Amino acid sequence: MTQPCEQISPATAPGSREHYREVRARTEAIAAPLTVEDHVVQSMREASPTKWHLAHTSWFFETFLLARDPRYREFHPRFRWLFNSYYNAVGDQPERIRRGLSRPPLSLVQDYRRHVDGAMLALLESAPPDLRDVVVLGLHHEQQHQELILTDIKHVFGTDPLRPGYRPDLPAPRSHPVALELRPFPGGIHEIGHAGAGFAYDNESPRHEQLLRPYALANRLVTCGEYLEFMADGGYARPELWLSDGWATVKERGWHAPLYWEKDETGWRQLTLRGLEAVDPHLPACHVSFYEADAYARWRGLRLPSEAEWERAALTGSEGASGEGTVYESGPLQPQSAVEASGLRQMVGDVWEWTQSPYVAYPGYHPVAGALGEYNGKFMCNQMVLRGGSCVTPGSHLRLTYRNFFPPDARWQFSGIRLAHDLTD
Repeated sequence: MTQPCEQISPATAPGSREHYREVRARTEAIAAPLTVEDHVVQSMREASPTKWHLAHTSWFFETFLLARDPRYREFHPRFRWLFNSYYNAVGDQPERIRRGLSRPPLSLVQDYRRHVDGAMLALLESAPPDLRDVVVLGLHHEQQHQELILTDIKHVFGTDPLRPGYRPDLPAPRSHPVALELRPFPGGIHEIGHAGAGFAYDNESPRHEQLLRPYALANRLVTCGEYLEFMADGGYARPELWLSDGWATVKERGWHAPLYWEKDETGWRQLTLRGLEAVDPHLPACHVSFYEADAYARWRGLRLPSEAEWERAALTGSEGASGEGTVYESGPLQPQSAVEASGLRQMVGDVWEWTQSPYVAYPGYHPVAGALGEYNGKFMCNQMVLRGGSCVTPGSHLRLTYRNFFPPDARWQFSGIRLAHDLTD
């Protein structure tokens, strides 16, 4: 059994000083193994340097909470612009590709975090409920960036010719074979979406009805060994398996394996957060795009699930769905094999699961008013929905209604495949 990483206490009140301290401390613990040089590298437009993540998460609290108080002393007059991500209602921001700058130095960003933390802890001594809701949002926003620090630094190391490991001391993941089986679910009208108490993003609501036809969902994730069979059968060279945009992307970018896979005289190896390791056939296939997931499903004569099918199965028919998967707190920071074939396994954690659903608004959806309305709604175009979380997602950040979204060609996230199949009435 692997040892858990530091945990957020379930007894900690959401939005409290203790909750704030715990989440902020975890961000710094995640960044701690990195060198100063590691903090500043931006390996592609979509990935941000660790230093930027540390500053932007502080910017969020400063901009949306502390700036409301006329007594608050701004840390730096240019940081409001420099560390804005995409909130146009707040003001302009630098071009995204320019986040990897040498200045301000890491030491000043760390001073910025301490400055914001001091002001936030004072604010939380008597914050009214409406402010506490924004604090909770800010802490979930920070947990998203905790995951992004790990995904982005993995991409940095994946472009480094030395292929370094983030933490070579991480425990090895669990690995053993589990048979793939399809679990049936009847059709009908089912409700999906968030309702009731507890935090959720606005894009998870409102709860609404969906008509589903009978379908089956795989009991576990697709493994590396199964994906190797697709590769060996010429999967990357068969246009009939691919969507048009996917095939064009494969040809343009020269894809022939998942991201971070490379072949040498010993066989296929992949970069993990422990370092470069042999591809384990029993572990979930990871770092594949929607295009690759869709092509693999076609090759198997199956398909990807819709997000409504995924959520309905996760909420109502998944033995072990919420407790077995590998999340950040589990330890390995790498997907693990399923425990057994019964029920639906790995529904939470291990890898984000591509669905066939485009990221669009639920019926009746309205973004929140003001700049925070830019958080989710503005991205409802040209993205696909992923569900379930990954091995680097904080467990306290996840819900079965959580809707993640990325462009269909994205591969640097910990994304993988669960298969689905149509059933007759």
